[in-house]
Amino acid sequence: IKLEMPTINLDGEVTVLATVPEVIEALESCAMTWQKLISTALEEQLKKVPQGNGPLAEVDLWRERNNTLSALTEQTKLPDVQKVLEILQEAESEHIGDLQIVLSDLRKCHVEALDNVKFLSTLERHLKNLTYGTGFNVVLDTIPSLMNALRMVWIISRHYNKDERMVPLMERIAWEISARVYKVVDLHTLFKEDRAAAKKKIAEAKSTLEQWKKCYFAVRAEIEASTREQHWEFDRKRLFEKTDYMTSVCQDLYDILQVIIEEFYNIFGPELKTVTGDPKRIDDLLRAVKGLTSPVEELTFDPFSIKSAHDWKLIMEEFKEEVSVENVKQIFVQNLKDPPLYKNHPPVAGAIYWSRSLFYRIKHTIIRFQEVEELLASERGKEVKQIYLQVAKRMKEYEDQKYNQWRDGTEQTLPLLLKNTLLTSSVTEEPVTTKKGVRFIVNFSPMLQEIIVETKYMEQLGFPVPEIARYVALQEDKYLRYTNGLKNMLDRYHRLMGTLNEAETKLLDDHIQELWRVFKSGHRRLNWNSLGIGDFIVRCTQAIRKFESLVHRIHNNSEDISNKLLFIESTNLFKFPLSKNGDELPKAKEFFEYLKCERAKDVAHMVRKYTAISQLLIKVEGRVANTNSGKSPKLTSYYAYWENRIYQVLTQLIVKNLQAFNAAVLANVPLFQTEAILSVPEIILQPNASEIDKMTVQCIRDCVEVSKHFVRWMHGTCIECPPQHIKEDEVITFSFYSDVSQNPLIIEQAILITQNVHKLLASLSKYLNQWKRYHLLWKLDKGIVMERLAAEKPACITFDEELQFYMKVAQEVTQQPLIKDEQFIRLQLAPLAYTVQENARGWVISLGKLLNESAREELFSLQEEIQVGVFSSCC
Repeated sequence: IKLEMPTINLDGEVTVLATVPEVIEALESCAMTWQKLISTALEEQLKKVPQGNGPLAEVDLWRERNNTLSALTEQTKLPDVQKVLEILQEAESEHIGDLQIVLSDLRKCHVEALDNVKFLSTLERHLKNLTYGTGFNVVLDTIPSLMNALRMVWIISRHYNKDERMVPLMERIAWEISARVYKVVDLHTLFKEDRAAAKKKIAEAKSTLEQWKKCYFAVRAEIEASTREQHWEFDRKRLFEKTDYMTSVCQDLYDILQVIIEEFYNIFGPELKTVTGDPKRIDDLLRAVKGLTSPVEELTFDPFSIKSAHDWKLIMEEFKEEVSVENVKQIFVQNLKDPPLYKNHPPVAGAIYWSRSLFYRIKHTIIRFQEVEELLASERGKEVKQIYLQVAKRMKEYEDQKYNQWRDGTEQTLPLLLKNTLLTSSVTEEPVTTKKGVRFIVNFSPMLQEIIVETKYMEQLGFPVPEIARYVALQEDKYLRYTNGLKNMLDRYHRLMGTLNEAETKLLDDHIQELWRVFKSGHRRLNWNSLGIGDFIVRCTQAIRKFESLVHRIHNNSEDISNKLLFIESTNLFKFPLSKNGDELPKAKEFFEYLKCERAKDVAHMVRKYTAISQLLIKVEGRVANTNSGKSPKLTSYYAYWENRIYQVLTQLIVKNLQAFNAAVLANVPLFQTEAILSVPEIILQPNASEIDKMTVQCIRDCVEVSKHFVRWMHGTCIECPPQHIKEDEVITFSFYSDVSQNPLIIEQAILITQNVHKLLASLSKYLNQWKRYHLLWKLDKGIVMERLAAEKPACITFDEELQFYMKVAQEVTQQPLIKDEQFIRLQLAPLAYTVQENARGWVISLGKLLNESAREELFSLQEEIQVGVFSSCC
């Protein structure tokens, strides 16, 4: 568009030209032309609408308007145009006012277009991604950024901060998002694609539609939270009605794919063909599944159009009804051989309940299906109804077959089950001879209980049941009472038998046999048709109670015996004496004498405990055999059991005490003391090592011989054997010693203690060898040594050296340790040290005497010489 310039010459002053009529007339004509041209151009621009439904069309519209109005605005700024306006203004032309109004409108429209282009340009990159992005992932990433950009436009723009501008723009964005989904989701090809890929595509399309609404409300919440920005109160129907509807359609399509993928194709796979053994039927079912999507693939309307919402709803209803029927059908086929049962339902009635629940499910579906006439009248609807009738017929046949099999089987087996005896027995891994190996079981067949439950449920289902089954079902409480009574009675019996050891079981053999005779009628004669079941339970319970009382008494006696044996087993046969005056320990002989005395006291207590055991066994004899002889044949094995226990206890007693004594020998805690003395020419222990060794061996022997005090019982009794006179002066007492002393563990411990004591005594002897460095003190004869020294007439210095040596020895001995603790022996070295010191002093005294005598002789000799010299000088 170009403004035509006036042909008249405009050179000169504006005030002068404004007074020339020809000039004014020509300029007014030109102004009218400009006014009309600009007005027409504005009207055309304002009438223009975006060429397309998307948001980019609106951007293009404003960019084109801005270009057109910019060109006109630039022309109005030309010098000639401005001079024309000045001249007409000066001449006060009547046309100048209209032109000024038009020019003002032009400026306003241009400013608006320029402003809108500037702000819409900030959205253009996002809008292009929305329109031309390669996939839904681009669109999903773009929507949040686009929504934030729209918020900035809303805040800053002077024209897009109003509903009438922002709502249409957002509506176009919603249209573009819908169009992207529409282009990608093609129902004619969707179900022919890879099912997983199709499912993914629909999920992405749905997410894109939901993202639009989600981001809108997120930004709207941020605007409201800011309190400084104008709120978005836009028409939600215009923005979201279509996208929400398309979201629901996408969800429907996703559900269809989900049903086909998860609930059908995954079920009707190779595994089901193998399990059912009927691959042709499975293939037929798969073809039926594929046919489910045919109505969706062959639509004659646009499913994404809100106008078609009713038609789409009918299609989905039809699909759901067909899927429901097909789903029930495949569940029925898949679980036909092993139907899932409700809790506490029996197998047959439970299977029928399961079949009926499936039937009611599709029946309810078909009833709803029939309420919509359009669905019932369609070809597909007729097919669904036919499938329903076929499935219902198969379910009825299945029910009848299950019922007939149950009825015939019940009539045959129930009389036989009722003839079962009340009890049966089984043999455990234990020998039957112990009586503990036999377990009694309530012989109420699980099949009988199952028939009772089946009968009750069959009647609830409306089936006629056999009279015998109804009779038994009515007696259920009675049978339950009987079985509980029998079970409790047998549990009590088995618990009681579980408390008996083998010896007690043999002891009570007659009483157990008597108890079994009471059980016998339930094991041989009484069955579940019998009338005396209650009385049988009472008799058994009374007999068990009587047996239980006897067992408790025997166990009380056994506990008393065990306590006495525990006392014997835990006796300490090596009670060590306490040290006197703190550190002073007893001497070896005192130590072993003390052990012997204390052991004798303890043995007396132990023997009293042992003797009392016979009296307790005689009590048991009285309760079991009604005799008190101590030699009842019925208790022979019981006597033997306790005699064996006594042997084990005595063996443990000796072994544990020897082990404790060996530990005491090896521990670094001295228990007695011995002295080291000089017995010329040797240094020895007092008592010597041989004597200590003998005392130790005797102590060990005394410990083992404790078992001699426990006299054996005569065979088959609990009476002690009397002493046996073999020869006139020789008496033998049969005790446990002969057996206990031959026990390998005891022999091993005795040898071990002896070896350890030998090692200890050898170690002490080796320690004493260091004192042999003083052996010259007692090995040499002082008299001979002194005579020899006197004959040599040594100098005084020689005497001094010898005296220094012996005095040093005496001093050195005083610095030696006087006590040596090693393991359980304390070695006292004071007597030895004293003896060595006394010997050194003896040598000092002898040397002193010799020196004294030598000095006296020299003194006398000197005195004589002095006297001779004096006498000579006088003469």
